[in-house]
Amino acid sequence: KIKKIKIAEKYNSATINYISGNKANVKKELIEIINEKDTAYSPLALYFIIDNNIESNNEEINKYFDILINEVKLDKEIKNLIIFKKGLFNSDFETENNLISILNPLINSKSVWKSHALYLMAEYFYSKNQKQKAKEFYNQILTLENSNENIKLEVQKKLRRDFGE
Repeated sequence: KIKKIKIAEKYNSATINYISGNKANVKKELIEIINEKDTAYSPLALYFIIDNNIESNNEEINKYFDILINEVKLDKEIKNLIIFKKGLFNSDFETENNLISILNPLINSKSVWKSHALYLMAEYFYSKNQKQKAKEFYNQILTLENSNENIKLEVQKKLRRDFGE
């Protein structure tokens, strides 16, 4: 419990310092928090780093994602959310194979994040003008049992509008 309080204080101190312009040791402190492998503050530290562009090296950020995914004892769906966020983070610059590799644990699961992962892949292919591949992922969302309703509606609209279905 005391360890958790110390991590919380360190996180609060780092974020307050960053916001107030005192950015000197913030990156180092946030990375230390990630390496503490705390279920609450390690993910928060990574998200703060990403949201504020504190680390520009995508490889480093992916290492931090991997620490959260592989080394922090998280609830299964929280871990799946982090996998999805890693995919989302990488979707602007990764290759098709690497993105699929990142999202595969979700795509091949019954996770509540599966439809999100399928939608991300569909949008990835759509943005690359690979309409047939996009359509395959969109269609998987429609046939999925526990698909997110908002995503399902978006897919139906997109298929009607852009694919004439």
